[in-house]
Amino acid sequence: MARKDGKSAQNVLAPLWFLLPALLLVGIFIYYPVFATANLSFKNYKLFDQSNIFYNGFENFRGIFKDLAFRRIIQNSILWVTVSLFFQFTIGFGLALYLRTKFRFSGIYQGIIFIPWALSGFLMGLVWKWIFDDNLGVLNDMMLKAGIIDVPIPWLSNANWAMAAVIIANIWYGVTFFVIMILAALQGVPKEMLEAADLDGCGKTKTLFLVIIPYIRQTLILIVLLRVIWITNFPDIIFGMTSGGPNQQTHILSSWLVQKITYDQDWGSGSALGLLILSVLLIFSVFYLLATRLEKESEES
Repeated sequence: MARKDGKSAQNVLAPLWFLLPALLLVGIFIYYPVFATANLSFKNYKLFDQSNIFYNGFENFRGIFKDLAFRRIIQNSILWVTVSLFFQFTIGFGLALYLRTKFRFSGIYQGIIFIPWALSGFLMGLVWKWIFDDNLGVLNDMMLKAGIIDVPIPWLSNANWAMAAVIIANIWYGVTFFVIMILAALQGVPKEMLEAADLDGCGKTKTLFLVIIPYIRQTLILIVLLRVIWITNFPDIIFGMTSGGPNQQTHILSSWLVQKITYDQDWGSGSALGLLILSVLLIFSVFYLLATRLEKESEES
């Protein structure tokens, strides 16, 4: 009996030894930074004032909420995510449907569309910065020559235009993600279903809404939730184009966090802001996990 119990315990412990390296890596690179950030968020911790470090309770959180820029940055963040997501999804869906059909040079077009996804977001921000440049940018030059505008638009020096410019750049950059994911999902729609819809006299619109979208609905929900998380944590283009300017008017939460850590050297406030962002993203992560579970259950049924 004792031998049997010992063997059973050995069977339970043996897999843990194989999992130990992975668990250590996860603990070191994911959980430890989270706990360290939580600890810093309750401290007055400025990098260049090491003699004045102490626990200050919720003072960093209160400082964030009282900051005059906080309300505007929240509005910018909501605008950044919702507008970017809507146009990225809509344009990406349309392009995926178009690229799904076979036509001459379709492979070349697919390759061209996928290029932005392979490049750095910060680098793309620098490219768009030159395109939107108030005086030397190609966009103003083209619009002036076409007679659309009479004077150059201050794309990057006016707060409203600058926010619009970074969102346009983000839409362009993220469309590729939806094209790749939706095109892959469309390839999985059974031909028999499409042929049956065709025999029943369904046009392209009815086939799209009654056959294709219901079939890939779970995948669409998953990639939208995943994209929300990514866009919220994507300050690269903003730093490439405006660095949060003019006068910090184009900051979103994640770019504001980078400024507090790197420019202001205020690690306490930056950590508190990081925890707030993490709390928001955890909500979307729960929805993402629920959607993943539903998709798995639908595949098994």
